[in-house]
Amino acid sequence: MLDIETFDNAKGGNVVYKALAHPLAARALAALAARAGRIALVDLDGLSPALLALAPALTITGLYVQDSLSIGKQIAGHTARPLTDLPAAQADCVLIAAFEAGRIAARLARFAPPNIPVLTLDEARIPAHLLSSQARYLAPQNFATNFAFFRDDDSLSTRLTTANYWAGYGATALRFFHILFDSQGAVLAEWEDEAPTGPGGHVVDSREVRARFNLPAFTGQLFIQAVGVQGHDVVKYALDTFATHNAPSLSVTHDANAWPSLRFAGLPAPAPGERVTLWLQNSHAVAIPAGAITLNPMGEDTHAPLTEPLAPFATRALDVATLLPNLAWPAQIELRAGRHVVRPRYEVSQGARTRIAHVNVERADLRPDPGIKTLAPALGRGYLLPFPILPRGRFKSLVLPTPMAHEETDTPLRLDIFSPKGEKLTAHFLGVLPRTHRALTDLDDLLPPEALPEGGHAELVYDFRAGGEANGWLHALFRYQERASGHAAESSFGGHIFNTLLTYKNEPQSYTGKPPGLSTRLFLKLGFEGFESFCALIYPSSAPWLAHSSTDLELHGPDGALLATRRVAIPCSGSLLFRPSGQFSSAELTAAGERGYVLIRDLTCRLFGYHGLETRDGRFSLDHMFGF
Repeated sequence: MLDIETFDNAKGGNVVYKALAHPLAARALAALAARAGRIALVDLDGLSPALLALAPALTITGLYVQDSLSIGKQIAGHTARPLTDLPAAQADCVLIAAFEAGRIAARLARFAPPNIPVLTLDEARIPAHLLSSQARYLAPQNFATNFAFFRDDDSLSTRLTTANYWAGYGATALRFFHILFDSQGAVLAEWEDEAPTGPGGHVVDSREVRARFNLPAFTGQLFIQAVGVQGHDVVKYALDTFATHNAPSLSVTHDANAWPSLRFAGLPAPAPGERVTLWLQNSHAVAIPAGAITLNPMGEDTHAPLTEPLAPFATRALDVATLLPNLAWPAQIELRAGRHVVRPRYEVSQGARTRIAHVNVERADLRPDPGIKTLAPALGRGYLLPFPILPRGRFKSLVLPTPMAHEETDTPLRLDIFSPKGEKLTAHFLGVLPRTHRALTDLDDLLPPEALPEGGHAELVYDFRAGGEANGWLHALFRYQERASGHAAESSFGGHIFNTLLTYKNEPQSYTGKPPGLSTRLFLKLGFEGFESFCALIYPSSAPWLAHSSTDLELHGPDGALLATRRVAIPCSGSLLFRPSGQFSSAELTAAGERGYVLIRDLTCRLFGYHGLETRDGRFSLDHMFGF
């Protein structure tokens, strides 16, 4: 397990981790290790565990601390010595484990052994032209980064779509910096692209990258950094994986979530005739040791290790059946990743068809919350997990709740089903599901065949009629199957409290503001090359809210210019399944082009959405949308 601090839900992201893990910083740290020789490491702020985890090539002869209570403790494999011992250090240099520590270095130079340099982590800074803020190196906006699974071969290509949403926060000169790694972790290409000056779209198409740099077929990962950002330090995107030459595969996934985690969950075991491939992608410049990553059936302590190491920034395809040969859908798999990888993708193959989806972060900080059982009545049904029911004549819709916290032992759940008009059609108590459950629900078993011909939505909610515990981190996997072709797509997400005046801890959430200023800003990409975009938009409400939404569908061009607006009204607890082609004219969509997008904007409530692409031959994709 890497001894690093990444993301904490109370504190947010750890900028120091981002600064040390950046691929260019990793190169600088390797160069420092090669020339520094023996190092006396001064750790004033507790950064040495992360530094030595991410730069193990540094040769440390002694670790020196200022806090007297830390003297003699084991820190990152070294016995902490008092800073007063520094003059006697046997070293070729002193390294202060801190950025922007020039003043400290000047002062400590008086206490260092004679004739050796005193260095700081400024030796590992990324280049100045990649900084959004020159004033403070550890400003979060300097490390607006993420990874994406990226592939281009003879059968499948990938296309990353995002937008310059930082323009809405005042950014005026945005650029995107990219590094493409192959399956072995070698760099295939590095480049920068200018972003539109306004809130325009940005697309990275694997076919264009392959042609631009004359690359062979590749499967690896794309590192992406937004430079010049303001107001938001997260790179969000949608990633399409599509078959070339009219083959049947098509899928879309949400952004990778830039923070490595101890565990991930929501990985399905294969159904009969399926192969589930977990794509493991090393997010760091240090190798993952053999045995450091394991799989286990959810709720069981039998761990099957990956017995081969994984090189820095390398990508490995793991057939989960090789480690867990007797496990079958709807069983779930837990990935113990030791903070080595960001949210991985998995690929389900059945014959010539494949689909890609992602697992989710399993939280270590959550415990059962007894307060959820006694929420104020004004909070209504409390935590909701909304998901679409696609038109039932064409699609099957299935739901599988997924434990998503280390100490989640059981989950009491009910399924509420709604029409597009917000009418509650039925409710079904799923029971108190143990961590090991395989409680797959097929909506065909709960609804008559004629119900919801145009689709609708359902919501998972906590229901304590038979006991059980809740932690507020309610998740599930949703699988959709086209009845005629057998093509499938799947998505997963977590629950929130939606659209209430009262709050409970950090809920309800909004993209900007808090109750009563709940609002929506969702990104819907447009189609390309015969793939048509669609959106399943849901108006969930834990308690009665406004009778109808006031939702604007804003069509933006490739430069971010607003081209057209359509207003729709969604009933409370209702939904809307729409296509841009049904809302905007052909001329308007032609003006927007393939790099345009629809911004779903509502100042009256928080909506939740799922998006995808579809073709006339039955292919489709689906995943939850991102907002900003």
